[in-house]
Amino acid sequence: MNKTIRRASVFTLLLVLALLVRATWVQFYQGQALADDKDNRRNAIETYAEPLGNIIVAGEAVTGSARTEGGDLAYKRTYEDGELYAAVTGYASQAYAPTQLEGIYQDLLNGTDNRLKTVMDTVTGKRADPGGVVTTIDPEVQRAGYEALGDKKGAAVAIDPKTGRILAVVSTPSYDPSALTDANTAGKAWKRLNADPDKPLINRALRQPLPPGSTFKLVVAAAALEDGLYTSVDQPTDSPDPYRLPGTVRDLTNENPNAPCENATIRTALQYSCNNVFAKMAVALGQDKVEAMAEKFGFNDESQDVPVRAYTSVYPSGMNDSETALTGIGQFDVTATPLQMAMVSAAIANGGKLVAPHMVSQVTDSDGDVLENYDDAPETKEVVSSSTAGQLESAMRTVVEKGTGSNAQIAGATVGGKTGTAQHGENNSKTPYAWFTSYATSDSTGEEVAVAVLVEQSDAARSEVSGNGLAAPVAKAMMEAALKR
Repeated sequence: MNKTIRRASVFTLLLVLALLVRATWVQFYQGQALADDKDNRRNAIETYAEPLGNIIVAGEAVTGSARTEGGDLAYKRTYEDGELYAAVTGYASQAYAPTQLEGIYQDLLNGTDNRLKTVMDTVTGKRADPGGVVTTIDPEVQRAGYEALGDKKGAAVAIDPKTGRILAVVSTPSYDPSALTDANTAGKAWKRLNADPDKPLINRALRQPLPPGSTFKLVVAAAALEDGLYTSVDQPTDSPDPYRLPGTVRDLTNENPNAPCENATIRTALQYSCNNVFAKMAVALGQDKVEAMAEKFGFNDESQDVPVRAYTSVYPSGMNDSETALTGIGQFDVTATPLQMAMVSAAIANGGKLVAPHMVSQVTDSDGDVLENYDDAPETKEVVSSSTAGQLESAMRTVVEKGTGSNAQIAGATVGGKTGTAQHGENNSKTPYAWFTSYATSDSTGEEVAVAVLVEQSDAARSEVSGNGLAAPVAKAMMEAALKR
């Protein structure tokens, strides 16, 4: 064999060896990563080869599966009352990654969760029958919030204060998840939904924190009572009206110039939503004490899972006294989700104890046997003392009975609340946000609920935008539905 042939043979052998090494590497070391790649068509084919498991509301499936016509994806996801429950279910799409409960429990719902496998499934390699997700959502409370919000852009959350069960998660405008399920039509729907300036795909209830305005005054009041700055909600606060922001020449005034806000008690200051009182109170406490109380309620928690990961509600740090004063009225860089403000009312209504909010009760296998029970002793923490909670409950009742929250009154129930109107845009140039956070207790059954509502945009004139006018009626409708359970 001459030298040229010998060299060519060695080179060819090296190429074959390199190919074998690469094939071995791909098969044994990169195989799982390639199998799990989101662009691997085989995954979608396997996922939609059989019907998916279902998401359950009050014993009824609000999801389903339907046979497709042609193609290699045998089934697609379907939804009952899709727009009503979109903020809960999210979507499972042949074209896009699943969201909300569909995304969190996708392995359970498509049968690949190892907890579902039987011995025979393990032996044969067959995909297990899918499981189900049982939610805590009450359909009547959900519908009440959805219909009350109507054409408004906003969100609402209702919580059972004693158990932490989330009874409603509403976000409007909503969308029909069914539009995104079929790979052949999902792309067009995706473009349309993302081009919509109202952003219907955003879950405003859990994932869009905005300035909470005067609803945050409850947190500041809680800090003042717990710290001992004031011992009672009926103690005068020695607050000038207007209040000069420290280090500035700017006077902070009140929405109602005739309100008795000078030296007002906490009860009166909540009743009339006196800015001067809570701005001064925040400065007197200092940002560290206000921040500590906010964090007890759940602010600055970057891992708030219900089980959907909620965006962090923020109380800022590193401020001067003027900025701290503005945080006392829920402005500057304070932000909150409706979930967060519902948690504030829930803790107050529950004697100062916050039960971890959750919107999934159980996950089950295909036979309905419980794999995990989230209602079983959820985490509970004391946010404020029972004495402080009782005083704040009483003051919140005054807000509803003869203050700025009168539209939330319910016959046969004890209702407490706090309104909020948060500035929006530079120099408040855009329509303000309307807030209402509240609790209600049935006088006959003792049934309880806490609700927070945000109206981000409506067709109301700017002069008519208020927590009492726009958000309180939504909260009332949801509380009435909850108290009938």
